[in-house]
Amino acid sequence: MEIRKAERRKAKLRLGMASVSGGGKTYSALMLAFGLGGKVGMIDTENGSGDLYMHLGPYDIIPLTAPYTVAKYREAIKIFEAAGYTTIIIDSISHAWAGEGGLLDKQGKIADTSGNSYTAWRKVTPDHNAFVEAILQSPCHMIATMRSKQEYVQEKNEKTGKTIIRKVGLAPVQRDGMEYEFTLMMDINNEHVATTTKDRTGLFDGQYFKITTDTGKQLLAWLNMGVDAPPPAPKQEEPAPAPSPVALTVQGLLAEIVSAKTPNGQRYGILIKGDARIFSTFSAPVIERANEHKGKEIKITYKISRSGDKEIFDMLGFETVKA
Repeated sequence: MEIRKAERRKAKLRLGMASVSGGGKTYSALMLAFGLGGKVGMIDTENGSGDLYMHLGPYDIIPLTAPYTVAKYREAIKIFEAAGYTTIIIDSISHAWAGEGGLLDKQGKIADTSGNSYTAWRKVTPDHNAFVEAILQSPCHMIATMRSKQEYVQEKNEKTGKTIIRKVGLAPVQRDGMEYEFTLMMDINNEHVATTTKDRTGLFDGQYFKITTDTGKQLLAWLNMGVDAPPPAPKQEEPAPAPSPVALTVQGLLAEIVSAKTPNGQRYGILIKGDARIFSTFSAPVIERANEHKGKEIKITYKISRSGDKEIFDMLGFETVKA
């Protein structure tokens, strides 16, 4: 942990886009992605609707079908990342929440089995968090579309005086607070007009606009401002546990040892074709000696004691019987 001076760094797009049915979220996501440039990949959960826009420009698709598990989404993201795509569109992430096999479905099944709805969330929340991390940590630009909850309202047309029925969007179909994860959150109405409910870029705040390739170009210029972001720090591997002088439940030990009790409670055994892996939980000096005896027939002296329901093997020593 260290203090550093704040600086403007280049970034990757993290865009959430919510729309009512017919608002044009798939079309808008593609147009914006083409403005960003590079290879575009789409994760399509909308029953093949992603194929309907091939006339707009080149892009590739990974179709997802039910069950819409987080694991499927994460696998598709990794495939596009490994193939070097510039932008990934997830159309849509609503299925990961409310679709068949999604997180709400999983929570309900766990609650039905356990009888406790609250504790079921403890098993579901880690999946949601892993999904969010897959989006936020991706080296690609990410555009995640969401369906909006919708209702119909009656309004009076001031010009004609007639009453009209209008479809309006409410909250996105995703876990509450999902919009906080994005750099921008756009809402698109049924007339294909977008506005931002969150805009860290400041480019579109308070505006009403239709999304075009120019929208993507504007965002790209903003994202490329500043210095290059530092490469991600390599994950620090946890140090291996220190070898213990006691072997607890050593796999295969008893199966390969012919045992015989002695009057003082010790046991002796013959280990055929000694393998140093069997001694990997013993102290370092013992491991060194075991390596000297690999492939040889050796005699092991050890003592068995009990700790609760576990047997503890104290190896007292061994010697070569036959080279």
